[in-house]
Amino acid sequence: MTDLFETIRRSLVPIHKEGYPFILIGIVLTVLLGYFAQAFFWIFLILTLWVCYFFRDPERVVPTVDGLVIAPADGRVNLISTVLPPPELDLSHEPMLRISVFMNVFDCHVNRVPVAGKIGQIHYTPGLFLNAELDKASDDNERNGLVIETTHKGLPLRVGVVQIAGLVARRIVGFVSAGDTLQTGERFGLIRFGSRVDVYLPTTARVLVGLGQKSVAGETVLADLGGGPERAFRRI
Repeated sequence: MTDLFETIRRSLVPIHKEGYPFILIGIVLTVLLGYFAQAFFWIFLILTLWVCYFFRDPERVVPTVDGLVIAPADGRVNLISTVLPPPELDLSHEPMLRISVFMNVFDCHVNRVPVAGKIGQIHYTPGLFLNAELDKASDDNERNGLVIETTHKGLPLRVGVVQIAGLVARRIVGFVSAGDTLQTGERFGLIRFGSRVDVYLPTTARVLVGLGQKSVAGETVLADLGGGPERAFRRI
């Protein structure tokens, strides 16, 4: 029995504290409305269980090799392009490599820093709530941008990370402040209920993911700052 309980314990994923108020509301509604109609009980019980699932915060095994850029979010790689970075971050006046990860409402929404370094600045920009999969969401939607001051091969480097609200998302939550120093894969924020995260890198970085690929925050390698051989992908 001890082994069984240990297996169950390891299978349970921690819930981030940001989810506690929503879970409590779900429990209260389940009990109160379920008192009047059994159908309401089952509907709100399922919704409460989904909220628990949404706010899950599993541990991740993070690659720590110098130069690797790790995925900041669970989801699907939906955009890989060379574009001008958001002007409010003052990253560069030249185009940079942008890799975007779209999170649907079933993905884990705890975000993690893609590279180790110091948070140079944080800039919140109010905006619209368009479909986060659209390219123009980078410019039009509500967003929260971070500049991470890091190094590669001893040289200073600035990487941009932008949390973008989507159709359903109405709240971007930050866990860090300007001046904080973080290791690769540490949690820096959360977006509630569907959204996107963009990473801005130098154009010399080598992309190591393909469009449509599933991304796991803190584990999937998005790119290599040191360049290297290209990767080819195919759908099967």
